[in-house]
Amino acid sequence: MSSRRQLGLLWGAVALAMVALSPLAPHLAGALPACPWKALTGVPCPGCGTTRAALALARLDLAAAFAVSPLAAAGWVGLIAGGFVAGLLSLAGIEPPAPPRLVGGAERAFRIAVVGAVAANWIYLIYTGA
Repeated sequence: MSSRRQLGLLWGAVALAMVALSPLAPHLAGALPACPWKALTGVPCPGCGTTRAALALARLDLAAAFAVSPLAAAGWVGLIAGGFVAGLLSLAGIEPPAPPRLVGGAERAFRIAVVGAVAANWIYLIYTGA
């Protein structure tokens, strides 16, 4: 079995476990500490809202998840959906596709887009008072 198929199966298993264990999410989230950055400064950090977005997704409340933290919600949805697709492809004997190789200007543009998305999400969090 190829390493990409093995990785696809692992990703699929993680996605399945996340969905299966989602009823436990509220109990586990209660054990997490408050954001130290926000506690010290009163300003949300770039990751603020990630747990609340995950909890909303565990309740299948997509609107609330994206309202709390759009980037975190998109990341959680992508992680789970991608895992299911990769796992199903691997189970079917199909190698999941490799991520595209970015070269030259495309790699730079991708990095700028990622930094821009994180910055835009952080501005949104500050604006909404996440």
